[in-house]
Amino acid sequence: MPNFSLRAAGAVAALAVVALGGCTAPAADAAPEPEDPRPLVLTTFTVLADMAGVVGGDAVRVESITRPGVEVHGYEPTPEDLRRAQGAALVLDNGLGLEAWADDLIERTGAPRVVLTEGIEPIAIGSGASEGEANPHAWMSPRAGQEYVRAIADALAELVPHEAEGVRARAADYSAELGAVHDRLVTEVARLPESARVLVTCEGAFAYLARDAGLREAYLWPVNSDGETSARQVARTIVTVRENDVPAVFCESTVDDRMQRQVADESGAVVGGTLYVDSLSEPDGPVPTYLDLLRHDVDTIVAGLSGASA
Repeated sequence: MPNFSLRAAGAVAALAVVALGGCTAPAADAAPEPEDPRPLVLTTFTVLADMAGVVGGDAVRVESITRPGVEVHGYEPTPEDLRRAQGAALVLDNGLGLEAWADDLIERTGAPRVVLTEGIEPIAIGSGASEGEANPHAWMSPRAGQEYVRAIADALAELVPHEAEGVRARAADYSAELGAVHDRLVTEVARLPESARVLVTCEGAFAYLARDAGLREAYLWPVNSDGETSARQVARTIVTVRENDVPAVFCESTVDDRMQRQVADESGAVVGGTLYVDSLSEPDGPVPTYLDLLRHDVDTIVAGLSGASA
């Protein structure tokens, strides 16, 4: 005899009642959804959630504190975030000063924590209020992304040791895909004219990617938490674009691009497209996964600096 769930049996009973008497079965008859027994891994933003989801597979339940499209630097945790952190088996955060708000959240809940950039050599921020501090956007380098994957695999293999073999295998496959993105980035940038190898963005979030690709970096403000740029910095950026004949400038999805459009208008460049950094898109958007984000940004940067976006 088929093994029906309580929900399925309730649905069959409801249909029988409608057929016999034209009445609707009470909603109270339906069984509640069973609680997910897998350990909850909570991450501070969507990029880390996607990484952890790929490496963890079905062995863990992964949730992000911030939602798609939300800027992570100045996020303010809610009571619901606190409740979720209290129930988490593990919290994964970026570190390097990205989520200053996470320290208090984790301290208040006592949740186990792994900082994913502990094994990464940071690049210092070169200007602004945060000058000299670590640039937190290491995940924008596919090579550094491989270090994130290794750290996640180590943490999850310890959290669910009976699933460690699968965790390690998925991490190895994922790391290989990130290596392929890095190789493509380096190859495509090498084809650009030397003078065009300048990456001009709104936020200085591409230091790690620029280093790996052989790009010089310019930006309107070093990190989003420093606030808006100054007129002097806008003027400097315009001069940089003019002097190097940079064909395109870029801005990130979570910030206002009006200043960058001014740079484009006054320098003769074009806005080469939207780059994604601090957040993935919704599932039906352009960058629903971390790999999609990196590939999108590489394609957008190469097309813009080669003049294809003009």
